[in-house]
Amino acid sequence: MARRFTILCLAILCAFSLTIGAAYASGTDAQSAQPNDSKNRELPSFKKPKHLDVADIYDVPGDIKLLLGTLQGIVNREEPRIYLIESQEEGKLTWLTDIKVPYTLHEDYWDVFSAYRSEVKGMIVYDPDVPDTINVATTLAGLKNAVVASPELAAQLSKAPHNLKILDDLRGKFNNRLDAYTWQYEHLWKQTTHQMLIGLDPDTAIRIPSGMPESFVTIAEEKQQVRDASNRDTYNLELSSLLGESAVYLRFDDAFTQDGWGPAVHEVTVKADGKEIVSFIAGTPEEESYLYDRQNSKFSEGQGGHRFADNGSYFVYEFTPPAGTQKLTAEVDMWNQYKVSVGNIRPPSAEQQEPYGYLRDYAVANKAMVFWLDSNVPEQKALFEKIMSDVKPGTPYLGWFSNDVEGEFSSVEIASRYGVYVLAADWFSNLTVFSGTKPDFKLAKTPPRPALENKIYVTYTFTEGDNFQYNQHRMRVMWDDPARGKVPINWTSSPLLYEGAPAILNYYLNTATENDLLIAGPSGAGYFYPSPWPDASFRAFLQQTEKYMKKTGMTIPYVLNRVDSENVPLSPDKAKAYEEEYNVPGLFISYEDKYGVEIIGDSLPVSTIRGISTVQDGLQVLNEAKANWDGKSPLFVSLGMLAWSMTPSDALALTEQLGADFKVIRADHYFSLIRESYNLPNKK
Repeated sequence: MARRFTILCLAILCAFSLTIGAAYASGTDAQSAQPNDSKNRELPSFKKPKHLDVADIYDVPGDIKLLLGTLQGIVNREEPRIYLIESQEEGKLTWLTDIKVPYTLHEDYWDVFSAYRSEVKGMIVYDPDVPDTINVATTLAGLKNAVVASPELAAQLSKAPHNLKILDDLRGKFNNRLDAYTWQYEHLWKQTTHQMLIGLDPDTAIRIPSGMPESFVTIAEEKQQVRDASNRDTYNLELSSLLGESAVYLRFDDAFTQDGWGPAVHEVTVKADGKEIVSFIAGTPEEESYLYDRQNSKFSEGQGGHRFADNGSYFVYEFTPPAGTQKLTAEVDMWNQYKVSVGNIRPPSAEQQEPYGYLRDYAVANKAMVFWLDSNVPEQKALFEKIMSDVKPGTPYLGWFSNDVEGEFSSVEIASRYGVYVLAADWFSNLTVFSGTKPDFKLAKTPPRPALENKIYVTYTFTEGDNFQYNQHRMRVMWDDPARGKVPINWTSSPLLYEGAPAILNYYLNTATENDLLIAGPSGAGYFYPSPWPDASFRAFLQQTEKYMKKTGMTIPYVLNRVDSENVPLSPDKAKAYEEEYNVPGLFISYEDKYGVEIIGDSLPVSTIRGISTVQDGLQVLNEAKANWDGKSPLFVSLGMLAWSMTPSDALALTEQLGADFKVIRADHYFSLIRESYNLPNKK
């Protein structure tokens, strides 16, 4: 009785709060309201949020996320009032608490939709048979003050009590991806903002619960961290205990998820009562017949062709033994850090897709064009380049790219060629809310620099800082590690948090210790490759963004520079531009299997980052460095710690195992000591 009474009271209070919100909403003209797109900003600004209606949509279907994300864009364009809980990585309410804005958390997300329904003009219905219409619908939603709906939701919302009109129905209008985006470019591009480009995957795999499915058991596992295929063999796996159901599922995981050298499978043969019923080599059409869930696994041509799954990735094969089978075995040609599990109950599969809802609020609020083109497919690449050529140099591209790493390398290179820089933000939540917060921090003074000695100077840098969603999610988890502050660490971050998410920047700068130094992620104020960037606009772009480096204190950049997907050195001209326009004391470059310091133009120290993914990696690199060091002059080693697998606790564990010949220092001290060691004047 008491519990029921409490819930009833809360319901009345929520209804009262939403009634006020709806009354306010109905008195606004969202269609005429626009974010501030001042030419003096990289990213548009929004009004400061005063109160937020919060809906928890973490576990809801993708079409609901899409619907509410586009509603959020329309509503927050006028003033940020809706906040959606889409992630739990850093804690459901972590940032919501830190931005210090009053909020009401609603148990039913439909209450939030109902409260602001009057601010939208209708619905854009996408075509489930052509997923890219989700992006076209998002673009139309921004232009027409509409929400994006699946056909099922449209049928529901067109009736009472919502009575929403269908403004556009995209079902049957397009045959494929290129057809949809070509039409969008020809008919909508001129109506959208050209202050930004937005690239979003129209759909994504359904969320699979972490860990192994309960019904699966592990039958083979590599106990050593093998990375060189030295354990390659054909392994015999006994599967007979799984007989009795309609199918058997064979799953491959990474046995050591922290270092990225998971299982590699070349060939699989399955026998029922001694008779071969399945045989295939990875990457062939035959494999596709049995590949139940590829998740984030990849195929490589190496070693005769193999499928591999690193870190938290996995892949699952499905086999159906003949009725009456008594003995079932599998022979698997595999190597590296394998963990093999089996089950006979069908698990959920990442092959099942749902609409992708992240960043839709920002796209809709800014009336941006949303697309998803594969730069490795010639026809799609041509349209991708056409769009890039239509914006001014120094334009940001928010989101990400298709085709994983290959797509990243080729697409960032193309964007750089047109003077477009990337803000990886496809998993960022509530950007319309965070863009309305204000900078409120004071830059800390630089602590005293240690004296130069004949030591091995080591500096640790966490990677991924160009990535807005990393700043919001993974970096916060790492930042809250109790070991943070016990050893010097460089944290790559985005200087454009100053405009895109000041509240996040405030938190990091206001809670940093003397051992925490924020530096700019690749390759400054945005992710780009300097070499492909046109010389005619390169200096102007650095001048345009230098103020963000200075305001945030991220005056040391970490640079990635690639041509044809290969790391290349900085040209003297591009290095000189960094030195003169960013006034850098030095910069980090690449993520290699080597380290070293080069002085470009007799004045700029450039330190190659040696990537590591485990404490063991770091110890091996530093022990080898000591073995090859003559001890007669300082040695400088920069280690790049893979942010997805390492933490401040790992940095501390590594440091505690170093001897007196080593000294771990911050990046600003690192470059200052390099300059002294090489007789270069220090930068002011």
